[in-house]
Amino acid sequence: MFENLGVLNFWTYLAGLVLIIIVPGPNSLYVLKTSTSHGTKVGYRAALGVFTGDAMLIFLSFIGVASLIKASPTLFTIVRYLGAAYLLYLGGKILYATFFQKKALTADVGMVAVKTEKVFTRALVLSLTNPKAILFYISFFIQFIDFNYSHAWVPYLVLATILEIVSFLYLSLLIFSGYLIARFLREKKVLAKLGNCTVGAFFMGFAAKLAIFSN
Repeated sequence: MFENLGVLNFWTYLAGLVLIIIVPGPNSLYVLKTSTSHGTKVGYRAALGVFTGDAMLIFLSFIGVASLIKASPTLFTIVRYLGAAYLLYLGGKILYATFFQKKALTADVGMVAVKTEKVFTRALVLSLTNPKAILFYISFFIQFIDFNYSHAWVPYLVLATILEIVSFLYLSLLIFSGYLIARFLREKKVLAKLGNCTVGAFFMGFAAKLAIFSN
């Protein structure tokens, strides 16, 4: 299937892709939290940031920039620490808002309020500074591309489209799950605060993992 478009072992790619996408990470956690805090519309705005970041990384992989970053320990380390710093910032911001801002909990959904206009940008930055994504596109992703195919961009486009579709379905599930969580937490301020603390701790944990471990 799709061999005539330069795609190798499609079903293996699809199975691996699904497993990789559903593994919890900062991108999916941010989308879930955003939809819980602001509803489905803003949740999809965060998801759009993730989709855009994925598309940009795929393009960078296609033109060879992602491989260059991975091949240079210095560049890869810079990206890794930038990602860790941004995750630490987001985690700290969530915890600060939970404990020190008087209006940290919104009246509607009981979660930390953030400026919705920054949601897309934050999700995009999370995607672009995720070294695991870079590794994915230069190690797993390209294994399913037939580089003898006459038009190299075609299999990239096919695999990228499939990735975005699977990601859209998964993030949609998270977004609507976040909406249900928000309804449940509407009158439960203590649980809402606990949820914020958990999300903030996860972001800081992701940051520590990126900063400490190179793999």
